Amino acid sequence: MRSQKRVFTSLRKPPMISVRPVASPDELAWRTLWRSYLAFYEIDLPDHVYRTSFRRLVDPTIGDYQGLLATESATAVGLAHCIFHRHGWKIENVCYLQDLYVEPQHRGSGIARRLIDAVYEKADAAGCGDVYWMTQTFNTVARRLYDRVGVATPFMKYRR
Repeated sequence: MRSQKRVFTSLRKPPMISVRPVASPDELAWRTLWRSYLAFYEIDLPDHVYRTSFRRLVDPTIGDYQGLLATESATAVGLAHCIFHRHGWKIENVCYLQDLYVEPQHRGSGIARRLIDAVYEKADAAGCGDVYWMTQTFNTVARRLYDRVGVATPFMKYRR
């Protein structure tokens, strides 16, 4: 009798995800995602900060602050914001992945990884070899992904 290999398949189909730059018609969806992201960190911002940040993201004359949306069937389910800036130790600019968020019901499906890969692509296209980000030590779920796509550094953040 031949042994048969069992093949297990997920009952849930992998989502059809696209990642694209944030655009003017995305304001409500973007705002909803960003508000949820900030709530995780217990941050509440005044409305004018949301308006200003969104205007910066969609302004074609501003290249150092960029945003991406992950969509599933035209519904926004995740976002990433990145900032390109000079670095005193390098000739080329670096890319700071400032914000990364995926709705809780979509986590674990590869969306965050797709957003990070899209930031890496933007950084490569801009000639930035270095992409970095921070997270809080208690964010263990996100850190499992970050440990696969990046290298943890020994630096701690201080601020005024």
